[in-house]
Amino acid sequence: MRSVNATRQSRGPDISKRPRPATPRPDASDASGQGRSERRADVMQIAAELFAQKGFRATTVREIADAAGILSGSLYHHFDSKESIGDEILLSFINDVLADYRAAASSAGSPRDVIEQIVRSTSRTLSRHRAALAMLQNDWSYFSTQNRFAYLRKALNEIERTWIAQFERGKEAGVFRADLDTRLTYRLLRDVLWIPSQWGAAGGYATDQVADAILQLLFGGILSPAA
Repeated sequence: MRSVNATRQSRGPDISKRPRPATPRPDASDASGQGRSERRADVMQIAAELFAQKGFRATTVREIADAAGILSGSLYHHFDSKESIGDEILLSFINDVLADYRAAASSAGSPRDVIEQIVRSTSRTLSRHRAALAMLQNDWSYFSTQNRFAYLRKALNEIERTWIAQFERGKEAGVFRADLDTRLTYRLLRDVLWIPSQWGAAGGYATDQVADAILQLLFGGILSPAA
């Protein structure tokens, strides 16, 4: 995952500038199940933005609580540790990505159709999980060494196998070039597809525009003359 490490950029609003109560308040919403659930989701979103901006390791529980306008102790009513927050953010992200890949691979489409489905669905999913993707890119060296986050490496291996399987199918069918280096092609496309999830905010490109450009470049470069 080292090759997808990106220079940290501004990702969404700077939550450090959000209005905050003069004094942190107890988390009164805990009294009801619905209030607790909504507050928990809010804390997780705030934490995700902080992790994306500052880095997971550099962000403290106190900073998350301050940004959420609650006491540090109240945060532990929702999560038992900072790692628990990061775990939920990343697990939700990676499960959505895997769902895209598995749906495409089980669609019984041609290799070209499956790859197009992966590119389009994954582009949309990544755009919804920009904070989680930033976390993964910025702190992969940490997450990759922690047993708690071992599912990330397993998921990335499945993603790689899915791409390579479709490229090999295409080569066998004569749709893709016979000399295509499937692993290298996957590595290049992974970076093109994952890192530019920031383009929507930074460059004014819509998600579908990015997907169209990737597919045009991809199929214009690897289709055999007879395809």
